[in-house]
Amino acid sequence: MSALWVYVRIQAMMFVFGLVGPIFLVVYFAAQPDTTLRWMYWWGLFITAGDVLLALLLAEGTVRTDRGKADKATAERQQARDG
Repeated sequence: MSALWVYVRIQAMMFVFGLVGPIFLVVYFAAQPDTTLRWMYWWGLFITAGDVLLALLLAEGTVRTDRGKADKATAERQQARDG
């Protein structure tokens, strides 16, 4: 499976589960300028950044596992064919 496709699927899942961050950002920018909403900007930014970083880590782990399994299967086929 393509690494990009794995990342896109995991990122979509993270935005569904972590929808609060983007909602905070949308509300902050859609509302009239108000200093009492500043917390929405920062929490929305941190939650969204965390979602993106977590999706990258999960995608990397998934791709490494898939590649490791594929390499192992290839080595076993090679060994069975040669030996």
